[in-house]
Amino acid sequence: METVEYAPGRKADLYGEPDRPTVLLWHGMQTDARASVGVLADLVAGHGLHVVASDWNSHADDRGRSDLLASLDFARGAGSDPLVLVGWSMGGLAAADLTVHAHRLEIELTHTVCLAGAFMAAGPISGLHVIDSLSSGETGTPFTLLHGAADDVVPPSASTEFGEALRAAGWPVEVAMLDADHASIAGAALDPSADRYLPATDDATREVAAGVAARIAAAVGVRSD
Repeated sequence: METVEYAPGRKADLYGEPDRPTVLLWHGMQTDARASVGVLADLVAGHGLHVVASDWNSHADDRGRSDLLASLDFARGAGSDPLVLVGWSMGGLAAADLTVHAHRLEIELTHTVCLAGAFMAAGPISGLHVIDSLSSGETGTPFTLLHGAADDVVPPSASTEFGEALRAAGWPVEVAMLDADHASIAGAALDPSADRYLPATDDATREVAAGVAARIAAAVGVRSD
């Protein structure tokens, strides 16, 4: 793993070889929490992929928009096509928001994977709710929506309802409920004393994250044996 600045003062961790297909991975609401998805990033890289896990600040005046777009620009220049966008929780919302507005922003993505996406909130890219943004009738990048059945932070209905809206609008989408909670789906664990998500160290969470990593690899076109 190598840590770089994707923009002045903004950091990202790079996993895998840069000449491989690239996965851009966005953490959740907590500011500059790229370490929280480190376990998942490493597992995804283990499928022969290049992973960019970037910090971003959802509490900034622009709700993180400039960080998110800068990390996207960096990822597009740091690796090889295709580019898959993955986001967890608020990062999942950001990924969906970017994807449904990708045509207007002149951005091309191969696939978008949202982990426990917080689709109830307005997106940090457009300032709009993603379901409302589907009314334009434009369709594009395929979605995979993964959610933990035991998630008590973002309700699983957030993903099922967004998935239904995508289908109704004609977008290609797969929705899957996993045996996971809000943290384990991203290979993370909540530290109650710090009230912060950290990379998990237990085998059970790593097993969940390994399954998620395989699904992300499949979205790129890499199949596990």
